[in-house]
Amino acid sequence: MSQQHPIKVAALYRFVAFDAPEKLQPLIQAECDIGGIKGTILLANEGINGTVAGAAEGIDALIVFLRDLPGCEELDVKYSHAEEMPFYRMKVRLKKEIVTLGVEGIDPKREVGTYVQPEDWNALISDPATVLIDTRNDYEVAIGTFEGAVDPKTKSFSEFPDWFREHREELAAGKTKFAMFCTGGIRCEKSTAFLKAEGIDEVYHLEGGILRYLETVPEPQSKWQGECFVFDERVSVKHGLELGEMELCHACRRPISQRDKTSEHFIEGVACPACFAERTDEDRERFAERQKQIALAKKRGKQHIGVNLRAND
Repeated sequence: MSQQHPIKVAALYRFVAFDAPEKLQPLIQAECDIGGIKGTILLANEGINGTVAGAAEGIDALIVFLRDLPGCEELDVKYSHAEEMPFYRMKVRLKKEIVTLGVEGIDPKREVGTYVQPEDWNALISDPATVLIDTRNDYEVAIGTFEGAVDPKTKSFSEFPDWFREHREELAAGKTKFAMFCTGGIRCEKSTAFLKAEGIDEVYHLEGGILRYLETVPEPQSKWQGECFVFDERVSVKHGLELGEMELCHACRRPISQRDKTSEHFIEGVACPACFAERTDEDRERFAERQKQIALAKKRGKQHIGVNLRAND
């Protein structure tokens, strides 16, 4: 790891049956505290999901610890690096789902779509019999997606089931295959399991998500258009996982472009074109004070809680 990027960031998940996640919570919290790790880990009966950051040795020790948990030997982990600690504290939370779909009985451990490797993805989505669906939220799709992908325009993943049921007939017109993708793979596990439960036979999803595709497939052969929103301080990445041009609105946590920053509705740390109309004057006053404190903390060489990033995919 370079001296310019001393913080190692790990985004992790695994669908696994935990009989008593509440018993794991203090153990994982203690391991993170020992290693000086910060971030968020979600635990549920269906598995584990989180994004954490810290020194390399602490992160490496945590991953070894987590992979020693029953059923977590194949824990999916994606790494990146940061110049500064992107999280303010360490939280291990108990949840009903590690990624919220909101449909009872959906179990990716029991039934899930067919995994497709990045190098085989282009052929699948170029097939006229395939309908391609982006399972991410609207603010993610807005900055980049695959050529020809359907955008559900959802505000949260839990809206996906109702959207699919409402549009199923038109989506299936002339199509026999459903291919879906997300940032790193976790939402695709849930969404393909949902489609299988809805009676769709041929369901596929991109192994490793968009990130693995951008890392694997050369740009001249790529069907990806734009940038990919990521849940760490990079904000977005391009082909080869090179740093993108997007920044983060610290008021609404949506990505913003350089063009957005020229808008009369952009006020650093207070509002952007996407969220300006959503906020009250009281909100903006509060965010302006927070931005002032962030600037003062940065000037003193410290970090303020207001710069925390989203926890995960």
